[in-house]
Amino acid sequence: QVQVVESGGGTVQAGGSLRLSCAAPAEIFRTNIMGWYRQAPGKEREFVAQMSRRGGRDFAGFVKGRFAINMDDSKNTMNLQMNNLEPEDTGVYYCNVRPPGTTAIDGTWGQGVQVTVSS
Repeated sequence: QVQVVESGGGTVQAGGSLRLSCAAPAEIFRTNIMGWYRQAPGKEREFVAQMSRRGGRDFAGFVKGRFAINMDDSKNTMNLQMNNLEPEDTGVYYCNVRPPGTTAIDGTWGQGVQVTVSS
């Protein structure tokens, strides 16, 4: 089974920044769409951002230019740089890896990392 490992969560004050990373085996990293989802307490999991190997990037509307996503081929990792964080960004952030043409439900999830933004 594919192993996807997130890192980089933590606690910051509103307006601060955090960088999340998601590592996957090389053969998976190079062929799949990698994305981030988040789940706040009492809410459903929601899409945050994703990136394909062709370089296409998609972001949720609430990102509003605050987040950036990129892939580091030397480390087989995908990074999510989150700036100007708001308390509403608090939640568990999950990495998802899926083959092109499939949905996140069909993909592989990481264990999640906690992001807490204090006001």
